[in-house]
Amino acid sequence: MRVFVSLLSGVVFGLGLMVSGMTDTQKVRGFLDVFGAWDPTLIFVLGGAVLPMVVAWRVAAKRKTSPMGEAYPGKPSTRLDGKLVLGALLFGVGWGLGGFCPGPAMASLSYGGWGGLVFVVAMFAGMAIERRLA
Repeated sequence: MRVFVSLLSGVVFGLGLMVSGMTDTQKVRGFLDVFGAWDPTLIFVLGGAVLPMVVAWRVAAKRKTSPMGEAYPGKPSTRLDGKLVLGALLFGVGWGLGGFCPGPAMASLSYGGWGGLVFVVAMFAGMAIERRLA
């Protein structure tokens, strides 16, 4: 059942990315170009993601286990350190240059295109390098 719920969640997430335009690198670059031809429409996508999560976090805070019966993970660290800042900067530069972040990049594989494939290969290479450095 856990695999089915994970698959269903991934499909809904991917469809949401495609319908909202988050897999369109030009739309994402337009959103990031605040000093040029800024396209603010992805703010609604971000709001559509954040608002349901606020509700989900409040519901989860009152429960001991997830609907699948597993314990919730502990709260993440709120410590602001060099690794977090460097990771955020690298993520932002990669998002700005490539027009993808990991979720939309994975979703872009379903409809082809070399740009998404190159991004995903580079992303996995970066993950492998990070594991060795850590």
